[in-house]
Amino acid sequence: MESAASTNQAGVIKKKRLHSYLLKSIRQYWDLYLLITPVLLYFIIFHYLPIYGVQIAFKDFIGTKGIWGSPWVGFKHFERFFDSYFFWRLIKNTLGISLYELLVGFPIPILLALMINEVRLKFYKRFVQTVTYAPHFLSTVVLVGIVVMFLSPQNGIINQLIKLFGGEPISFMTDPAWFKTVYVLSGVWQQMGWSSIIYLSALAGIDPQLHEAARVDGASRLRRIWHINLPGIMPTIVILLILNVGSIMGVGFEKVFLMQNSLNNESSDVISTYVYRSGIIGSQYSFSAAVGLFNSIVNFILLVMVNRAAKMMKQTSLW
Repeated sequence: MESAASTNQAGVIKKKRLHSYLLKSIRQYWDLYLLITPVLLYFIIFHYLPIYGVQIAFKDFIGTKGIWGSPWVGFKHFERFFDSYFFWRLIKNTLGISLYELLVGFPIPILLALMINEVRLKFYKRFVQTVTYAPHFLSTVVLVGIVVMFLSPQNGIINQLIKLFGGEPISFMTDPAWFKTVYVLSGVWQQMGWSSIIYLSALAGIDPQLHEAARVDGASRLRRIWHINLPGIMPTIVILLILNVGSIMGVGFEKVFLMQNSLNNESSDVISTYVYRSGIIGSQYSFSAAVGLFNSIVNFILLVMVNRAAKMMKQTSLW
């Protein structure tokens, strides 16, 4: 009895100390807390409060009865999705695009940052940065419009070059075999410059004395990149890799939807477009919520697993 009472008393004292520490911290750094308040409000309003509506994935949602009044059906909608004809096609396409994007799109910004970092002519360096950053500011609609024009079988510049070398025009936008490649490479072209900024920032933080010492020891430029620059930005690479793997099932809706047509649907239909068709067009709100929840759960599990693997390999991790 005495030990239980002393444990409770210690817990109360600990809570009081934590409370006083928080109050002291808020008073001391009130301006910083005020600065971060809009960000916290954004996440609370648009990311945490909507979680309340996730329960319709376990209900037969009826608009007139509302979320609370709709009847519970358990895992009915999840079972329907797992047994549907589209399930394996959606999983294959979503994972295929994401893994393709990860394997091709993740290393290129790193290579670009390493190359830009080695450029000594400031004018040329700024020119390359401007040219590679610019596509990031194009909207998805404009980007897809450019892709469609460039890949047109009749007047597209790519097919004009193919015909110039004696080849036959390829209908890139209607051939299912080309969809993933067009999607990934256009995304790499748009985002590689912007994605390289964070690696350039990490490279700027590497101590120049390491390069000077390596140069004195006779290390070539490639040796210095391999033994100094890459290890220096490795924590940044690992963190971004974890975040990328954590969203591997989250293929964006807008670009896929704009590039999708009835001829390439076999390889372009992903979970996000299926949720749109079943939820918005088909008004199957509970079913589409179940599909979206399944997608989020898979992403969360992958994020935890990759973060755990990074910790086991003694690398930087999110937590």
